[in-house]
Amino acid sequence: MDNDDRPIGRVLSRREVLALLGSSAAAVLAGCAAGANVPVATPAASVSTAATAVSLEAASAAAMQANPTLAATAEAQVATAAVANTSVAASGAVPACVVRPEQAEGPYFVDDKLNRADIRADPASGSVKQGTPLLLTFNVSQVGSGGCAPLSGATVDIWHCDAAGVYSDVQDPSFNTVGQQWLRGYQTTDANGSASFTTIYPGWYPGRTVHIHFKIRATDAAGQVYDFTSQLYFDDGVTDTVFAQAPYNSRGQRSVRNEGDGIYRRGGSQLLVTPTATAQGYAATFDIGVQL
Repeated sequence: MDNDDRPIGRVLSRREVLALLGSSAAAVLAGCAAGANVPVATPAASVSTAATAVSLEAASAAAMQANPTLAATAEAQVATAAVANTSVAASGAVPACVVRPEQAEGPYFVDDKLNRADIRADPASGSVKQGTPLLLTFNVSQVGSGGCAPLSGATVDIWHCDAAGVYSDVQDPSFNTVGQQWLRGYQTTDANGSASFTTIYPGWYPGRTVHIHFKIRATDAAGQVYDFTSQLYFDDGVTDTVFAQAPYNSRGQRSVRNEGDGIYRRGGSQLLVTPTATAQGYAATFDIGVQL
């Protein structure tokens, strides 16, 4: 679980993409692992104490930053994606979705099977995590030769750290929250392929930029289960605004912004959301599709 820097995706050739989307579609970048689905989506839009140990996930991000070969490969993939998205937009025959890359699950996923839309509270104690409210909506589609259609019945899991950079229900060198289950949960997509969560804006911890982990699981007609895992990132400007407020501002300046994160540089610009302000806090929508 601590091997966050293992390669996951590859770039599809033009021939492979045309075979998938049909001759009217242009080349796109796919982050697909062997036996996994092809992720696609609509084009876009905590230091605890000085003695806190760097988390396993943060260490792997630092390893990516220190490994020129992996970094060069990642940058090449992102460049390919940029060209691909431009080509699709210029073709005039654009499917409803284009690619998002798969990224590392990280060491903090726990399959707690918490079916709930509001993930802020710990079910056992009822205590609610404090932070700026965030309404996060996923619009999940299935991609095929005819384009994209809403995918109902898919399971969307999300998990992320609190305002202090701590995850629930895990044991880490700097904390032990086993048995607590805040900021974790899943929803099943509705007829429109939509799943929404009420949570808080995530905090930060050393070595990583601000992010939310997510996993999408779906079953095809033959009963085969497909699993796609990645991470969402947040516009640095919005994060700066949020972190100037309590409870985030009690932790001082965050150590890593988006471009300084080795995992973000592996296609994170395609996983970026820019939340909009609401009366309660912020809201963000992320469109993504899967090929079954």
